[in-house]
Amino acid sequence: MRYSTTIFALAAPLAAFAAPARFYEKRSATDILVLKFTDVLEQLESSFYQTALSKFQASDFTAAGFVSASVPTELISVIQSDEATHSTALQSALKSAGEQPVTSCTFNFDSALTDVATMAATARVVENLGVAAYLGAATLLSDPVLLQAAGSILTVEARHQTVLNLLSGTGGAIPQAFDIGFTPQEVLAVASPFLGSGCDLGVKANPTLSVTNTGSVGPGALLTFQSSAMNGSSDNLFCQMLVGGAPFSIALPLSSCVVPQGIDGPVALFITSDSQPLLNNVRDRATTQLVAGPTMAFVDSSPQTIGQLVRTSAVASSASNGTVSVSTSTISPDQASAIISSASAQTATASVAAASATVSAANASGASSTVAAIGASTTGPSADGKLTVLGFS
Repeated sequence: MRYSTTIFALAAPLAAFAAPARFYEKRSATDILVLKFTDVLEQLESSFYQTALSKFQASDFTAAGFVSASVPTELISVIQSDEATHSTALQSALKSAGEQPVTSCTFNFDSALTDVATMAATARVVENLGVAAYLGAATLLSDPVLLQAAGSILTVEARHQTVLNLLSGTGGAIPQAFDIGFTPQEVLAVASPFLGSGCDLGVKANPTLSVTNTGSVGPGALLTFQSSAMNGSSDNLFCQMLVGGAPFSIALPLSSCVVPQGIDGPVALFITSDSQPLLNNVRDRATTQLVAGPTMAFVDSSPQTIGQLVRTSAVASSASNGTVSVSTSTISPDQASAIISSASAQTATASVAAASATVSAANASGASSTVAAIGASTTGPSADGKLTVLGFS
């Protein structure tokens, strides 16, 4: 009896997705939108891992610093299977509602699969994006049964995120007590570099954003950006840093976009045309002054021993002979504090102070040691041994 009950419990989320349409009222437009764009994201994730597993050999994983190649390959295989199962369930839900899933989407992972180190760093972004997508979609779903089923996927995506944090060798397993949610437009802005043809979901992606820093990024680093939407003077533009648990973003003039002390883990970066901090909820977050973004970054201020037991080095032992263009300016904590203080006077002083305090409370403070961060264009390893993934090194 216990065995049968367990099987029923495991099958319940899939049954909720695939139940015949006659058991439900007609799906709302937002329910259909969520099902379609999360399905495409699941297809992207599954295809990414499947391609990576087919391309890389055991020696590639050990060259990237993994103590044993079986550790990452076993975990990635499980994650790939989960993503494929999620896609199957989402497509069943669409078909039961009389809708056709988007199956014509093509993906391009060439720049993200140059080596295992680049793949592992990109996978970390992909899994964080999956969590953000399902978390943000919660406000769009009108069917509570569908919401519960989607929540059952969200929790698994969060487990994947923890695994990839550990496989990075530099990040904490659970760097923050809260995650960040994205709208479909924001999800597509991050995923766009990997999307090819046939991916029209009826939603316009936000303008993509990349971080042009090529050196290590951590507290005290001055961030620089690139976007096709930033085609004029940047004097009146602002960078917005959004972290889990903070009620709103830290808003700074673009020319003074310095990573503050106390940040550890994923950061969502936006560019706006005003200094009003962005709210940390997808329902009320302002969009009228958005210029570009988000892009995702990781600031690994507090690496944990468990990750270093799995992977002794965060970069491959050999690097290409490509040229390196460095645009990172690292300054002292005192200088960073002075810049942030000055910038706050130009923006919303109280808002920035509150956001900074929330960041410090939500994340364990620590020295800025090995840092891995990610933006929006992938170039692979550099001659000095640093690894550049989606813009960050």
